[in-house]
Amino acid sequence: MSRDASPASDGPPALRTTGVSAGYGAAGTAVTDLSLRVPQGQVVSLLGPNGAGKTTVMRAVSGLLGLHRGRLTGGRVELFGKDVTGARASQRVRAGLAQCLEGRMVFPGLSVAENLASGGHVRRYRGGALTEARDEVLTLLPRLGDLLDRKAGYLSGGEQQMLAIARALMSRPKLLLMDEPSLGLAPRIVEQVRDIIVSINEAGTSILLVEQNARMALSISGYAYLLEGGRVYAEGTPEALEQDNDIAAAYLGAGTAPVTPRGADS
Repeated sequence: MSRDASPASDGPPALRTTGVSAGYGAAGTAVTDLSLRVPQGQVVSLLGPNGAGKTTVMRAVSGLLGLHRGRLTGGRVELFGKDVTGARASQRVRAGLAQCLEGRMVFPGLSVAENLASGGHVRRYRGGALTEARDEVLTLLPRLGDLLDRKAGYLSGGEQQMLAIARALMSRPKLLLMDEPSLGLAPRIVEQVRDIIVSINEAGTSILLVEQNARMALSISGYAYLLEGGRVYAEGTPEALEQDNDIAAAYLGAGTAPVTPRGADS
């Protein structure tokens, strides 16, 4: 497959990484010379098998590598045209970035309302701004409005995932990183999560999506990168990736129905 194609957009992309390399001490390099971009207003997927380096990429973008004893060994990270390579995670949040971590990572001992409030902490809302932000989030995820007083640890897996997404949205991000949002969920709930991602994007938020469920991810993405061994193995539109027989067999399952990209005629 040609590697010349790239997603197009007016203005600087929401995210651009250039030649990013990162690793974890004695474990060696997990990501090597990785360049990708997320145009403003688009969903871009980052796909690949376990151990391909997808979560490391997310940590490099969000500034969380150090929390996992990792470090950036080369390259550059830009948010909306601004170099944030050396910026702290909190500074990146103020620049418009938020992340839904793999495994949901809600605070089980806190209520849904308290989890949501924690998501707006970096924004330092004053007056009624925190309540306004919460109301906006609950409009998108109304189920959580009935659960505000419930401890997050008592929620179902699907409800916890919705809470994780809602907490990230409390900072009103312009770019949302989503790491395996469908992991461990029943097919019916996966469809709900898919619809939520679409709604978030339609409201104007750019999204970088890491997913094992490649078919779901490609159905809502405008562009995708496939990682193998910490490097970009292939990239392109969902339609182009599907036309590559090797990629379709490895990532989409041989003999399955074609991916129907978002917005395509039914």
